[in-house]
Parts: sequence; C-alpha cells; structure tokens
Amino acid sequence: MEHLLASASVSISELKKNPSAVIEAAMGQPVAVLNHNKPAAYLVPVASFEAMMEHIDDQALAEIVKSRQDEASVAVRLDDL
Repeated sequence: MEHLLASASVSISELKKNPSAVIEAAMGQPVAVLNHNKPAAYLVPVASFEAMMEHIDDQALAEIVKSRQDEASVAVRLDDL
C-alpha cells in the first residue's frame, strides 16, 4: 500500500454517495480519496488549500528576491515617489 499523507481516507464511491458527510466527518483535516485502495486525490479544507497557495506564492516571490539581490540599487527620495 502506498503512503498516505492524511490520517483519514475514503473511497471514491463513498465520497460520491455523500460528500458533505465526508467533509463534516473530516473535521477540518485532509482526507485521502482512494480508487481501488490507492490514493487518487486529497480532499483538503478551504483554509488549508488557501494557506498552501499562499505559501507557494511566497516561495515564488522569495526566488525573485534571491535572484535580484546582487543587482545595483538606486537611491530614491520619498518625496520623489
């Protein structure tokens, strides 16, 4: 069996029967969705998904900053802004 990155799991057929019940029973935790006893997807709460997307955006910005850290800077007065 493959390693699951969630403490709860549900079959696709069980998820189809009552998705709201699965979400409620998960109590805000991720759920592995299984197809033939193998992970096919993860069902994550909105807050978790938004946090993951924010983290990905932050990582991309950090890479931009890192790539530009050796560029020459330009002095600007606040009044000029």
